[in-house]
Amino acid sequence: MDVTETTNSTNSTDSARALPHQHPLAGKIALVAGATRGAGRAMAVELGRAGATVYATGRTTRARTSEVGRTTETIEETAELITAAGQESESGGAGIAVPTDHLDPEQVEALVERIDREQGRLDLLVNDIWGGDVHVEWDKKMWEHDLDKGLRLMRLGIETHIVTSRYALPLLIKNPGGLVVEVTDGTDEYNQRYRKPFYYDLAKAAPLRMARALAEEIGEYGCTALCLTPGWLRSEAMLDTHFKVTEDNWQAGCEQNPHFAISETPTFVGRALVALASDPEVARWNGTSLSSGGLAKEYGFTDVDGSAPDAWRYITEVEQEGKTADVTGYR
Repeated sequence: MDVTETTNSTNSTDSARALPHQHPLAGKIALVAGATRGAGRAMAVELGRAGATVYATGRTTRARTSEVGRTTETIEETAELITAAGQESESGGAGIAVPTDHLDPEQVEALVERIDREQGRLDLLVNDIWGGDVHVEWDKKMWEHDLDKGLRLMRLGIETHIVTSRYALPLLIKNPGGLVVEVTDGTDEYNQRYRKPFYYDLAKAAPLRMARALAEEIGEYGCTALCLTPGWLRSEAMLDTHFKVTEDNWQAGCEQNPHFAISETPTFVGRALVALASDPEVARWNGTSLSSGGLAKEYGFTDVDGSAPDAWRYITEVEQEGKTADVTGYR
């Protein structure tokens, strides 16, 4: 998906436009770490639509491109989309772009100090930092996989989350009701399977465990930690690189893989996040693993086309079982 299509999916108003009195996150302060593209961007935009002030971080800017190598999405553009969504919904939500390398503790510390200085609080931390796909050698055994690339995956998918939580949590726990969302690929149940290759498996299992551990540590402060996963995400790269389609004609990708029919826009997980952040009883999810499809059943939101794809259930019950692709009853 190119930037135009990203804007279309994250700014959809079919059921997201709110009336002035329906801005559940007005006045809330959020940090979405890893918001340049994909799920991170959409989550940041939907938070802004719901009224939050969102600090959006990433490494790709209009002046510099990260190792991901995509120039079509920047962190400045994400902030602009957040603000536009807040204006569109009249919620007052706004985006603030802060270029940040989350492997650099000094940069992360400075980021949190800025949030504290400007806002005096942090209500929501979303750890969506990744950018490791470019290093994955998908068909290699552990001992065949390039070691440097494998260790880079560990740093990008695990160390970044640790560094960010280390500096952000002292600000978040100052006020009861804070929420930490670790973002990964796959539910805890699904990820009992081996998610090859070795390094990818570890990188995607770690956030599940981090959420469980943080739930134990911040619960006494009246705060909640959980893990959230999208389903089969129609990210920019999934569309324009893997399937060579756009959001407008994404169904054409089903000719290459019929199971792509269960895929979802990034906005779907963005709406899941808003539902969680708006729930006064979100502590009931403390330490758990949640998915966009599962939460749609709980909270009643939909994807931009009005459907509610339950991707992980479908992948488990249909694709993994070798059945013919049929999303009936799954979206």
